[in-house]
Amino acid sequence: MKRVTGLGGVFMKCKDPDAMYGWYEKHLGIVPEHGTVSFNWRETEDHEKTGTTVWALFPDNTKYFEPSRSPFMMNFRVENLEQLLAALRAEGVQVDDKVESHAYGKFGWIMDPEGNRIELWEPPSD
Repeated sequence: MKRVTGLGGVFMKCKDPDAMYGWYEKHLGIVPEHGTVSFNWRETEDHEKTGTTVWALFPDNTKYFEPSRSPFMMNFRVENLEQLLAALRAEGVQVDDKVESHAYGKFGWIMDPEGNRIELWEPPSD
């Protein structure tokens, strides 16, 4: 079973997300749309398949990263979320019981040994 297949996103906490987006746009040319930035790309093995890596800023008081106290959260793309979460549980990894399903994919969360929350994302099949 493949586990992580790529980087789905990087999320950061900050005091003023709007001001930070403005700084990144002005100085680095990164333009947010609908509250996030999407970097689109094509898969190496199949150039017809596309993917997205998201960069998003959250207010510093967000509860979305909990129980982690870290100011960032990584999102990794996976192929079979439920199968991976079951394997991680069996390996003793701290797995959040919550799993969410949306039109844009399925999401699950784990914690690394230093208490960083990691989001796992199974994109929808094309």
